Parts: sequence; C-alpha cells; structure tokens
Amino acid sequence: MNVLASKGQLRASFIRWALFTVPTCVLLGFLAGQMGGPESVWFQSLEKPAIFPDPKWFGIVWTVLYAMMGFALALVCAAWGARGRTLAIGLFVVQFIINLSWTPVFFGAYQMTGGLVVLGTLAAALIATIVMFWRVRTLAGALLLPYLAWVCFASVLNYQFLQLNPGADGVEPTQQVQRIEF
Repeated sequence: MNVLASKGQLRASFIRWALFTVPTCVLLGFLAGQMGGPESVWFQSLEKPAIFPDPKWFGIVWTVLYAMMGFALALVCAAWGARGRTLAIGLFVVQFIINLSWTPVFFGAYQMTGGLVVLGTLAAALIATIVMFWRVRTLAGALLLPYLAWVCFASVLNYQFLQLNPGADGVEPTQQVQRIEF
C-alpha cells in the first residue's frame, strides 16, 4: 500500500482548511476595506475614468475573489507532503499582505502613485504565487487567475485616476466648505 491518505481523509482535510481560510480571507479583506473607500471626500472630488464601474461592484467582486483565494489556499494547505507547499503558502501570505496594503495607501494616504506601485508589486507577487499554487494543485492556481485579471484591471484604473487627477496625488483633502447664498 503506497497511499498516505484516503480520498475521504483528503476531502476532510480540505474542508477543515477551507472553514478557516475562506472566512479569514474575506474578513481581512473586509477589514482592510474599512480603512477608506469611495465615499471619502478626497475620492469624491476626483475625476473618474470612463472605465470606472459602479462602486457597488467592488464589494461584490472582492468578496468573491477573497472567497476564491481562501479556497485556493485551502487546497494548497491540504496538500500535505506536496513539493513546494510551504513556499506556495509563504508567497500567498506575502501577496495577501501587499493586497491589503493598497486601500490604506490609496484611500488612507491619498497616494495614487503609491497605489500603483503597490498594485505592480502585488501583480508580481501574485504571478509567483499562481505558479507555485499551480505546481502544488492545478485547481488552486486556476482559482487565482480571476484575481490576477482583477488586479490588472485595478492597475489600469489606478493609472487612469492618476492621469486624470495629477494634482490630487498625495494631497489631503481640505475640510473647507464653500457657502453660496441665494
């Protein structure tokens, strides 16, 4: 007998991991999103690119992507003994931390250029993560492809915001109110 675990044991291991990784990814993504958002005075004052979707879609898309990330991570975590598993998990953690840092940089520090740097770094780390996940479990790597597509879209969007609003990069909004009397 050369089988280390039955299919049932592997499935149970994946389910246990998923019960931890999916809610953790979604929760951390939600908490990072609370550090700023499109309702801020600064963001409302920016000129929006033509490809800017309705803001409600960001919450929907990110929730789905964070859940997919959690499932991909669970597949890799459940792959005990797989070659490259530890490196793949480490790369995931690194890219996830980079992911979570975008909101405080863009919305919190009003840094569109900094946000673009974060997204470029995220794309590179994500590609490395996808490669390693793919080697451990093909499905895990495939589950991260929509996330990579969204990061690429977010990079284009961030770049267009910077092009349309060069004077707002790194500039904290003023709380001045202009009063007009009729």
